[in-house]
Amino acid sequence: MAANTSWSAFGKATELRSRILFTLGLLIVYRLGTFIPVPGIDGNALREFMEGAAAGLGGILSMFTGGALGRMGIFALGIMPYISASIIVQLLTSMVPALEQLKKEGEQGRKKINQYTRYGTVFLATVQAYGLAVSLYTGDLVQADIGYWFFVASCVITLVGGTMFLMWLGEQITQRGIGNGISLIIFVGIIAEVPAALAQFLSQGRSGAISPGVIIGVLLMVVGTIAFVVFMERALRKIHIQYPRRQVGMKVYDGGSSHLPIKVNPAGVIPAIFASSLLLLPTTISTFSGNQTGPVMSTILAYFGPGQPLYLLFFVAMIVFFAFFYTFNVSFKPDDVADNLKNQNGFIPGVRPGKKTAEYLEYVTTRVLVLGSAYLAAVCLLPEILRSQLAIPFYFGGTSVLIVVSVTMDTIQQVQSHLLAHQYEGLIEKSQLRGKGKKRNRKGPSRR
Repeated sequence: MAANTSWSAFGKATELRSRILFTLGLLIVYRLGTFIPVPGIDGNALREFMEGAAAGLGGILSMFTGGALGRMGIFALGIMPYISASIIVQLLTSMVPALEQLKKEGEQGRKKINQYTRYGTVFLATVQAYGLAVSLYTGDLVQADIGYWFFVASCVITLVGGTMFLMWLGEQITQRGIGNGISLIIFVGIIAEVPAALAQFLSQGRSGAISPGVIIGVLLMVVGTIAFVVFMERALRKIHIQYPRRQVGMKVYDGGSSHLPIKVNPAGVIPAIFASSLLLLPTTISTFSGNQTGPVMSTILAYFGPGQPLYLLFFVAMIVFFAFFYTFNVSFKPDDVADNLKNQNGFIPGVRPGKKTAEYLEYVTTRVLVLGSAYLAAVCLLPEILRSQLAIPFYFGGTSVLIVVSVTMDTIQQVQSHLLAHQYEGLIEKSQLRGKGKKRNRKGPSRR
């Protein structure tokens, strides 16, 4: 993506360097925080519990929290409460007229919506922290000399404070660093656990538990999946837009043409995150409740446990549902796009402006989403099948691959835009200096 950028200008872009160093510094702070434990945790009991659950839910959640959950660090909840709250607020904004009107008010409306998102983050983090604290205490993962309410209160305050601190770190990275701060925190959490998981996977090959052919095949599959995700994330369906000739005052401007890009996957990783969160809920409850699961929960786990046929079927169904729902209600609204085109005097050749344009855009987006939702389902379903059929010991999730690839592409594009802006500023300064030099050397008319 940065092939057309002169990377030799990177050494001269001092602002870009400072932004990158600022981002790296805050990400290092985040990584250090994952090693600070919550007060009152029994380290040995927690380590034994997480080793037993590492092949299932424990490995999945530990991957998304950068290992903080496995060590029960102060960032054990990660940034996921903020992600969940922001998604819920976005969905409510598209369905509640008052919030939708607030979104159209500009900067003030956006600040209010962000404030509502922070309130939702505090609420969700408190609920999750309380449930996690109770589960830790009832699971005998707490030191024996600590009282119940003292541990629950300290654990809830610590975990909620850690989540809010991560939210602040993400906002600082977005404003003063490079890339999207929240996405980079999730990205670093996933990448940090990859070397240990890969080493464990290769050690299984050295011990003979997995054949070398399976190891080579899995590594090739990882590379192929990443290449496929990059290709699909950059795939577009371009709709031709025509602008008529217009007259402004005494001048007549010729009509122009452009393209309206529609991504094959307009919803991004949100459908996969929603589907994974809902399907992991029964497993989460059973994991932290130990042997206290009742007959109803046991029946649910028997049919909807990871790797079961009904689990895979509902996983695909929810990914497809959320892909269509989020696209048409949040990321791409055909009615709003048609109104904007009409206000700008743009039209699609052969389609009448207004309602017909909205119907045409909805038709095209639906056909594109069939391919996009199938792509999301395939990427997310392939690792589930491999884990259940081949018992691959490390977590290679489709959601994590989508997040890593999307964040990497977005960060590279922002770095490229900063480099191009720096090059343009240098060219403008040179042209101004040359113009001043020529003006100074210009001689006046000779006097007779």
